[in-house]
Amino acid sequence: MQNNSITDAMAIAAEAQKAAEFAQFTVNNLWILVAAAMVFMMHLGFATLEAGFVQRKNVVNILFKNSMIIAIGLLTYCLCGFNLMYPGFAEDSSGFFAFAGFGLTPPENGMTAEYADYTYWSDFIFQAMFAATGATIVSGAVAERIKLIPFLIFATIFVAISYPLTGSWKWGGGWLDAMGFYDFAGSTIVHSVGGWAALAGIILLGPRAGKYTKKGIRPIQGHSMPLAAIGVFLLFFGWFGFNGGSVLSADPELVSLVFTTTALAAAGGAVGAFFTSFVMFKNYDLSMVLNGILGGLVGITAGADIMSITDSIIIGIIAGIIIPISVTMFDKLKLDDPVGATSVHLMCGIWGTLAVAIFGDCDGCGTFGAQITGIVAMGAFSFLFAFIVFFILKVTLGIRVDEDEEEKGLDISEHEMAAYA
Repeated sequence: MQNNSITDAMAIAAEAQKAAEFAQFTVNNLWILVAAAMVFMMHLGFATLEAGFVQRKNVVNILFKNSMIIAIGLLTYCLCGFNLMYPGFAEDSSGFFAFAGFGLTPPENGMTAEYADYTYWSDFIFQAMFAATGATIVSGAVAERIKLIPFLIFATIFVAISYPLTGSWKWGGGWLDAMGFYDFAGSTIVHSVGGWAALAGIILLGPRAGKYTKKGIRPIQGHSMPLAAIGVFLLFFGWFGFNGGSVLSADPELVSLVFTTTALAAAGGAVGAFFTSFVMFKNYDLSMVLNGILGGLVGITAGADIMSITDSIIIGIIAGIIIPISVTMFDKLKLDDPVGATSVHLMCGIWGTLAVAIFGDCDGCGTFGAQITGIVAMGAFSFLFAFIVFFILKVTLGIRVDEDEEEKGLDISEHEMAAYA
């Protein structure tokens, strides 16, 4: 009788354990999906921010590009990007390139060691929401003078090949991962990669007409600061999913830490940009503060899970300081970026990745050597890839609208419609 009681108790305990594991699996999976939806909202933030920072004659064009980028990102990531980014490198592989095939092929049983905390489909949709971000960064930097179709061709190729390939070097278990390179949610893998591609486009396109004159730099104001501010707050909101979802579970302590470091770095970025821009320009520049918030968010993204409260604030403040200095530097080099994407994503992405080696509080966090290697390798590949693609498009289809079209505005010349009645 006693043996039967023990057996029954063990069976009940096993069932309880199984139920608890399934409940935890469900919570983890749900959080990944919620985070994916929050990252999706970031694309609305990018669209709104870029629309606010361009002239009203180019608003339809920027919204059209951002609408197409998320569609391109989802489809190309489904077709080949996911399996290029997570190819399952063989043990004897160099960890540089591998491809698991076209399309999506879920395992027969999603409850495998690889998918112990969420399903294959949750993994795909969360990662897919990241995929188009690099091309979105480029969209703002080359705004107001690039032809629509060549840009969409570039975005398709970049998201299908370049972004997932460099991402595989770390997140896919490639050679940078083996070296110890650390990038929690993508200061380099997502943001500076997009910034390097944007820089290549800016160089080949040249500045907007009238931006740099013999009398100096002529500011070209965005048409709607309210739209730009709404865009930044949407991005701020979405970043909680971007970084918080990158925990890849609903671990209460770690997710809440990541939320906190993310928010404090953004706040530090706003303050850093506020004081620095005032010292430099003697005014209270809203655009600098908005980009300072984004710079802080980009800066913390590489190490949001391993930073202390003080460290996250310092990282944000330094990112905010970088913003006006970088914007001024690019203008002096006559590299025209209407939204400051290269300053926010490229420069602050580099800073955030290096900050891991300075402040990171964990065993095995990236050393300076590993972090610099990752920055240089991903940056060089992304820049050269984007430069080659843009150059081929330039000599074949052309990438810049003519002077009359630019003067008239891309809304009329490319879309035959206006954003406002």
